[in-house]
Amino acid sequence: MTATQPSRVTLWWRAERGSVTAEAVLIAPVLVMLLVFVAVVVHRGVDARLRLDDAAHQAARAASLQRTPAAAGTAADATASSALARAGLVCRDAAVTTSTSARPGSTVVVSVHCTVDFGQALILGVPGTRTLSATASEVIDTFRSQPAAGGA
Repeated sequence: MTATQPSRVTLWWRAERGSVTAEAVLIAPVLVMLLVFVAVVVHRGVDARLRLDDAAHQAARAASLQRTPAAAGTAADATASSALARAGLVCRDAAVTTSTSARPGSTVVVSVHCTVDFGQALILGVPGTRTLSATASEVIDTFRSQPAAGGA
């Protein structure tokens, strides 16, 4: 009986044993780092949006407590700015718009627009800034007192 010689394909296949394992060991840390970077960018975006929503809600509540539309706009602007600063959200351009009639039973609508910096995420090709906006509304208390007709 004669022994058959292994073919060239069989020899080549045997010589490549373990190469997939070696390649996986080399590429796995790179893939894990990429996933971590993506998770950080997504987290920063979601966190910024949540903090902006909270600032809009706080501003709408502060505006609903005021008696005049001008005072409501001033209170909303100041409250949104301080809420964003306390939250640690740095806005390049922050804008607060307030819409209200200041009548009991009506609503106050506050929109906060903020340009957020994603500078640390430039490695992944994420744009450096992104403009986010949040809108919140509050009902003005129906039974609150009104200012006197003479403005006093």
